[in-house]
Amino acid sequence: MTDYPEPGQAVSSLPNEALYPLIPLRDIVIFPAMVTPLFVGRPRSIQALEAANAEQRLIFLTTQRDPKIDDPLQNDLYEIGVIGQIIQLLKLPDGTVKVLIEGKERARIVGLEERPECLYAKVVLEEELLADSDEIEAMSRSVLAAFESYINLSKKIPPEMYSSIAGITAAGRLADAIIPQLNVKVSDKQQIMEQINPLLRLESLLTILEHELQILGIEKKIRSRVKSQMERSQKEYYLNEQMRAIQKELGEKDDFKQELRELEERINTVGLSKEAKEKALAELRKLKLMSPMSAEATVVRNYIDWIVSIPWKKASKDRHDLLRAEKILDEDHYGLLKVKERILEYLAVQAQVKKIKGPIICLLGPPGVGKTSLGRSIAKALERKFVRISLGGVRDEAEIRGHRRTYIGAMPGKIIHGMRKTGVINPVFLLDEIDKMSTDFRGDPSSALLEVLDPEQNHTFGDHFLDVEYDLSAVMFIATANSLHTIPRALLDRMEIIRVEGYTEEEKLHIARRYLLPKQLEAHGFPPNQIKFSNSAIYEIIRYYTREAGVRNLEREIAAICRKLTRQLLAAQTSKKAVTVTSRQVGSYLGIHTYSYGALEIENMVGIATGLAWTAVGGETLTIETTILPGSGKLTVTGKLGEVMRESSQAALSYVRSRWQELSLEKDFYQRLDIHIHIPEGATPKDGPSAGITMATALASALTGRAVDRALAMTGEITLRGRVLAIGGLKEKLLAAKRAGITRVLIPEENRKDLTEIPASVQRGLTIIPVSHMDQVLAAALLAPTAIQEERTVASEAPTVQ
Repeated sequence: MTDYPEPGQAVSSLPNEALYPLIPLRDIVIFPAMVTPLFVGRPRSIQALEAANAEQRLIFLTTQRDPKIDDPLQNDLYEIGVIGQIIQLLKLPDGTVKVLIEGKERARIVGLEERPECLYAKVVLEEELLADSDEIEAMSRSVLAAFESYINLSKKIPPEMYSSIAGITAAGRLADAIIPQLNVKVSDKQQIMEQINPLLRLESLLTILEHELQILGIEKKIRSRVKSQMERSQKEYYLNEQMRAIQKELGEKDDFKQELRELEERINTVGLSKEAKEKALAELRKLKLMSPMSAEATVVRNYIDWIVSIPWKKASKDRHDLLRAEKILDEDHYGLLKVKERILEYLAVQAQVKKIKGPIICLLGPPGVGKTSLGRSIAKALERKFVRISLGGVRDEAEIRGHRRTYIGAMPGKIIHGMRKTGVINPVFLLDEIDKMSTDFRGDPSSALLEVLDPEQNHTFGDHFLDVEYDLSAVMFIATANSLHTIPRALLDRMEIIRVEGYTEEEKLHIARRYLLPKQLEAHGFPPNQIKFSNSAIYEIIRYYTREAGVRNLEREIAAICRKLTRQLLAAQTSKKAVTVTSRQVGSYLGIHTYSYGALEIENMVGIATGLAWTAVGGETLTIETTILPGSGKLTVTGKLGEVMRESSQAALSYVRSRWQELSLEKDFYQRLDIHIHIPEGATPKDGPSAGITMATALASALTGRAVDRALAMTGEITLRGRVLAIGGLKEKLLAAKRAGITRVLIPEENRKDLTEIPASVQRGLTIIPVSHMDQVLAAALLAPTAIQEERTVASEAPTVQ
């Protein structure tokens, strides 16, 4: 550490113009006669200190305009700074230097000089201008008075500071001594630094002081207000605690007793059934004898709260306006005539008899056809409250009936939860995905639903938690399912099945125009008529980019086009431009075709027949291939087939063997041959009996060498005697046939009656042939040998396309 002269010790008179080592300052302004410690860390600043120390211990200090700059240039520095004298210098272990500096004189930078050791500043002394002494005296007194008020309000400056500053007589020195004590911005301090006229310097300082006094006054008011509020809160808390203690001693207005009285009042006013009221009052009497802090009291209190919070008598008023209900159903959903007809029938009967047990409806159909949203529309048409619970993945019977109160954290089941949520006894209650429930060691939730969905029993529904009968007879239950196979027979028997079938292409077109397009245009911020889709564009999306019974994927593809159009229009800065999407443009937005449409086999083939299948997402065509190999009578079936489908292949082979004479086969033909039946798309599970006649046809074709008509598809179950039995999902299967370009379809004779419910638009372009026996199927499907030769000749003459 090096010691130098004491602060305030005179130095030799400074020249008007000189070169001094330069230190740029960050977030501090040093004034003349001000002594302050500095911690110097930048290498160039340390070198400047060393250069000054080697000469006359004088250094020039000025403040940076931006403290973030490490190596400032002249434009980055304020012009006016101070020539300072080094009083004390100490090098610290971390490489930084602590220095005590006293400001001497104001000076202005006129230039910078770069030297090897450091940066030098060429400065000119700034001489203070003289002013009227009386005016300066008045201004000095005002500044001192304001500073005294500032000290009294801020409490951060010791009172002795005022005494030492008040003895300063020079006006400029007075301002320079006061401004460093104020908590103001660096720019305000620099403003005082650059003011050469003492009178103007005091005037600027007085303005700053008055502004700071105003802020300090506001802070004082806030502090006093907060303090008084805290004192009042503490006082109120203390008095309330005293009152509570007195009341507890007197046994009056105890919180627990007040809560018990409120519970008793609710029990008597919410309209509980006789059984529920007796149970609730009995539990309340038990609660009165318990300590309010005991765990059992919490359980009993929770039970009573559940009893009184679910609806017992409150019901919403139904609106029996059939025309309005029909209008709402038509606005929200296109088609679905059978479903709408059943809902309107229910409304009509209810309007006439005023009281009807809630119907149990199950909407059955593939995903995306509007089953769940239809439940909301029904509630809207009836003006009833709507509640939905999802049963997908539910495997615990307690999810339906609740847990018994003996278990910790016991709660009612989903049914009571839904009733509490609606607050009325007659909501529309949607049981979504009822076919997705499963069973494990915790019970069978589908069995618990038997009581819920039985109109003869659900007026006495028993929840394990409530342990009293609850009336669900006024609830309109609507279940939704994709398949009936996983629904237990007893549960299925309690529901009225209404099939919500897949949409035709024409229906999808209408749905896209009326619902999907407006919804997506609004979601992507387009005005209603800015983006238009031609009919051919929508058909292009339906046929080549979706394969579904519903419209979910159609909506996704429309949304994808809207996203790409949004980006395209914004990039071109033409966001208001009207755009029409045509079928030719669809491919540029959605890429190559995902599916083929109307693609038949190139030629009539031996051993290949086309079947029709129903899946959870609609109808599909099913190509069945059969190959005959030398062997010993072995039948191989591949393609990830289920047990029922494997049995159908056995039945088909047995039928063909029984008709060996009619098919011109040898009696023991099967003993010298191996037969392989394969259904492509082997990763997809397949099952069901409706491919029976298709497998029999493919077998007969392979064994006789007669080709099968490539434009013909078929569906039907086969028996050993060759009878063709009825199938389901006829509409979806016909839609699949139409999509694939099929022109003739063989269906079971028993399904002829179902054709009356198939829209004419689906049947248009299809020749539908009902058959009752396998002989009719073979007669229609197998081509004559001469026809085969003609087909092969035509195929051989056709050009090869690669």
